[in-house]
Amino acid sequence: MPSAHLIHRVTILGTGLIGGSFALALRKYTSDIHIAGWDRPEIIFEAQSRGAIDHAFSGELALALENTELVYIALPIGATVNLLPEVARLALPHTLITDACSTKVRITEDAAALFPKDSTKFFLGGHPMAGRELSGIAHADADLFRNNTYALIGASSDQTDPRISAFVKILEKIGARPLWLGAQQHDYAVGLTSHLPQLTAVALASFLYDHLDENGLPITLAGPGLRDSLRLAGSPYSTWRDIVLTNKEVLSAALDLFARRLDDLRERLATRDLEADFDAANELYKLLRSL
Repeated sequence: MPSAHLIHRVTILGTGLIGGSFALALRKYTSDIHIAGWDRPEIIFEAQSRGAIDHAFSGELALALENTELVYIALPIGATVNLLPEVARLALPHTLITDACSTKVRITEDAAALFPKDSTKFFLGGHPMAGRELSGIAHADADLFRNNTYALIGASSDQTDPRISAFVKILEKIGARPLWLGAQQHDYAVGLTSHLPQLTAVALASFLYDHLDENGLPITLAGPGLRDSLRLAGSPYSTWRDIVLTNKEVLSAALDLFARRLDDLRERLATRDLEADFDAANELYKLLRSL
């Protein structure tokens, strides 16, 4: 199997929570990999101050992409879509380009046109199933990916490419669990397990906020269970805008189905049928705890 050291130089475009964590993970769990970062001046300065990167770039993208073998794009979806043509133009031949965006259909469709099969450059869609409700390099963590699934979007034939094998080896070194699947399959799954929970947390939190009285009730009687349930409500709209826009069909259908489930619960409030919903919920919770 090819060594991770087929990749000696990595350039991370976007050194916030995900990009900064990837840099810190490389620093902690790999050796002999030069890490460059590209971002706005104030962000890239903080990434360099934390020791996440060896070389900082801001402004001219071409300089950041010189001599690199892996380009890791950790920017919002809209910014990634806008930057991808320039990356395709400036990246050196035989470079592997990957992203960490939370939806994959739009990105992989654009990439298919920019990186055709006969291109010497290769694009691999990716999505680390790791994150926090707080964004930015200040919250980056070398162990953010550890024991978490890392979605990779591609065909089985892609896995034989030495560059991809080397990247997968890096993911395994930093503790991630690579999982191959299709772009539509990915967006459907995360729509239900990640994007829908985010919106339901927002809906519940905004509902409660609208019902606060002058004494702070009902929140003054809230226990830790509510805080646990609403952790996602701390995530900013700026993080989720592009996710919602690029997965709105899946989310719209999921919200319809979830609304019907809430209607079912209301109908069962006075019956023992509600027990079946608790049983199913308990079983799913056990499954999640075992992952």
